[in-house]
Amino acid sequence: MQQLDDPALIELIAKKEEDALGELYDRYNRLVFSVALNIVGGPGEAEEITLDIFTRVWEKADTYRPERAKVYTWLTRMTRNRSIDILRRENVRPLKHSVAWSEVIKEPKAEKDNPETAARITILQERVREAVASLPDNQKEALALAYFKGLSHSEIASKLNIPLGTAKGRIRSGMQKLRGLLQDE
Repeated sequence: MQQLDDPALIELIAKKEEDALGELYDRYNRLVFSVALNIVGGPGEAEEITLDIFTRVWEKADTYRPERAKVYTWLTRMTRNRSIDILRRENVRPLKHSVAWSEVIKEPKAEKDNPETAARITILQERVREAVASLPDNQKEALALAYFKGLSHSEIASKLNIPLGTAKGRIRSGMQKLRGLLQDE
């Protein structure tokens, strides 16, 4: 199954092929765990979120649309949203007051058995890092607080001591710049 691309795996998962879910899990469990860990801060909670995400993939694989997002983007978005939901439900926030892009855990390397996937992911990671590095510091900081610490717009505005509209604008502008820089990916 390692020869199958991600959308093909999702199609098989939608048909309830357990081996396809296992392969997808092998490819992306460390990515999902890393994203969850960065947001919730605890490995136990991150493990629970990881299992929850792959359970949701099993249940909702038929809702995936390859024209809207790549599989790893879909998984990352679900993980981020689930992690933030848990933080809000428990009314818990990480204790750190700021985050630097250098503190973000790098995505895990692809399986060693598949050098093509490893090379593709490495190139993509480097392009994303370069794109993020090209953003103004105020946009990088706002994006990091939103996406890696799971803070809401109003919490970001409060933490950075800026108006709410400014916080929203920095996040939106940063995302638009990244979208433009990475649109071919």
